[in-house]
Amino acid sequence: MLIKIAIVVFLLVIIYTLFSSFIFLARDNGQSDRVVRRLSWRIGLSLVLVLSLFAAYKLGWIEPGGVSPVQYDVAPAEQGS
Repeated sequence: MLIKIAIVVFLLVIIYTLFSSFIFLARDNGQSDRVVRRLSWRIGLSLVLVLSLFAAYKLGWIEPGGVSPVQYDVAPAEQGS
């Protein structure tokens, strides 16, 4: 559960840096380097998140899972004669 919370927090911080860089872009009209710094933070945080997810998978802390849109019939097929 702690891993899931950390992932959500990382994603929220990444989204915050993306929107704040957009606001700086609109306000500064390209005259300062705040946009570049915020986007650099976003890239760095995204990289840390991806590497952390890979490491957590390799260490066995998380397992892949998902919902398959296709429902398979696992019951054995009836054989008629």
